[in-house]
Amino acid sequence: MRIWRFWLNSFIVASQYNPPSLVELIMLTLAIAMLTVAMITPDKPYFILCLSLSVGAAMSILVREAIAPSPQTKVTQLAAIILLLISFYGLADTLNTLDLIKSKHD
Repeated sequence: MRIWRFWLNSFIVASQYNPPSLVELIMLTLAIAMLTVAMITPDKPYFILCLSLSVGAAMSILVREAIAPSPQTKVTQLAAIILLLISFYGLADTLNTLDLIKSKHD
């Protein structure tokens, strides 16, 4: 029980100290979970949701760094831009694949 209380207190302190980072962490954790589900099941909605969460988290990181720069601003911005590019490429490729599949059935 002590371990759960420690994690709960850590979560509360993190949410009060830096709420945007907590939201970004939750979004990226959900993206990883959706990617895991997408690897297990062949359904595309989980993969699209994963990429959408990644785009949202990357945009949030870029906005947060533009408003309040951190000591490692350049590294954080570079990582967010790379995540954004990979996510947009994945979304475009997935939507193109879905469109090709849909047109073959018509």
